[in-house]
Amino acid sequence: MSDIFTRLAGQPDLDESFRSAIEAEFGPRGKKALAAIDSGKVKKFNDFFVVQGRTSEYVVEDDFCSCSDFMFRGRTCWHLIAVRIAMATGKFERVDAWYVDRMNPANPKGSKPGS
Repeated sequence: MSDIFTRLAGQPDLDESFRSAIEAEFGPRGKKALAAIDSGKVKKFNDFFVVQGRTSEYVVEDDFCSCSDFMFRGRTCWHLIAVRIAMATGKFERVDAWYVDRMNPANPKGSKPGS
């Protein structure tokens, strides 16, 4: 995606120079991604990264996102950028659960069967 994520790796903080570089490279999408990081909207489940958007949660895996921006326009969305930043900096919430369990209609709350 970009070498900015390589430079970000292991950085304890997203200082102003990194924030400016992200916004310069990705524009409004970069700004939204940084806001998601700042507000704790990036979560790492056992199986996927999930980013809370305005109206829904979006699954991000590798270079794929379940949002309509990615699906219909085929370009890098702010959810993907947020996950790349989170992976490089460690700024995400760890959730010890399988997100796929939440997606199962027979198990709507993500609880384990029988519990």
